Amino acid sequence: MREYKIAAIGGDGIGPEVIAAGLQVLEALAAKDGGFRLQVEHFPWSSPYYLKHGHYIPEGGLEKLKGFDAIFFGAVGSQEVPDHVSLWGLRLPIAQGFDQYANVRPARVLPGVKSPLVNGQGIDWVIIRENSEGEYAGNGGRTHRGLPIEVGTETAVFTRAGVERIHRFAFELAGKRPARHLTLVTKSNAQRFGMVMWDEIFFEVARDYPDIRTDRELVDAVTTRMVLKPQTLDVIVATNLHADILSDLAAALSGSLGIAPTANLNPERRFPSMFEPIHGSAFDITGRGIANPIATFWTASMMLEHLGEPAAAARLLAAIEKVTGSGVLSPDLGGKATTAEVTLAVCAAL
Repeated sequence: MREYKIAAIGGDGIGPEVIAAGLQVLEALAAKDGGFRLQVEHFPWSSPYYLKHGHYIPEGGLEKLKGFDAIFFGAVGSQEVPDHVSLWGLRLPIAQGFDQYANVRPARVLPGVKSPLVNGQGIDWVIIRENSEGEYAGNGGRTHRGLPIEVGTETAVFTRAGVERIHRFAFELAGKRPARHLTLVTKSNAQRFGMVMWDEIFFEVARDYPDIRTDRELVDAVTTRMVLKPQTLDVIVATNLHADILSDLAAALSGSLGIAPTANLNPERRFPSMFEPIHGSAFDITGRGIANPIATFWTASMMLEHLGEPAAAARLLAAIEKVTGSGVLSPDLGGKATTAEVTLAVCAAL
């Protein structure tokens, strides 16, 4: 029997709730499948842990995570800790420390889910976000604090190696989809150095993929295209900041942040990859039992795909679609089902 070691980090807010639901579904799937099992270890790293210990990840924590096949991550963010402290304390050290440079965020309207767009059925996208450098490289600083001449700098860092590898990843993924279409998104009319380099490297790489149809769009223009002509897009590749924003828009246009999954991949598999729902901590509904676990289930399907269990991944996604199509929906999708009810419905559908 194939066995996989999974590090589960519930984190903050609804994170522990949806990760628990995700593990329940994965256990049910493993029991039905019979070909694999998951050995799960839980890590208490969170904002309460930080407030108690003074750090999110203890000494040696990242080294310990290296021994796992994948990381199943809930959310980080607390009203008691500044957002930049929590993000740079937990999620980014894992993503950057394990060179998870390819952030993959699919978006489509699931059966039974209503898009706010009249033509929302045209949404079937994968947004590829460069996940290791760019605007989130952490390069910058503040000087003369508190004085009228105080200065804050945030320098986006783009390397040829970093840009080329994310473009190649995007072309390879686009080649596996029926449309074989890849859209480059930058802001190279106004940002004339890093963004122009992004454009140039994209079209250099494109020469190696003559069978992939390509086009280019400025980031502000692509937002209107996502709303007005969703059917004209397929795979989108963009920088860390731009794709972060666009993928939230994609989730909302698909019906809710509560259904959107994410994979943070180290494609070369030198390190474990991390899988997380897109929705964040959601303080307003924490503890109420109404968080939508669908994003976590879809994320779990992506994790199984990465682990080499494509049949199980497809089975889980089919169960998700059966449940949403049957009208078992959480409040964010206009329904009344609780987290537990959606979870049990997916387990039954399996």
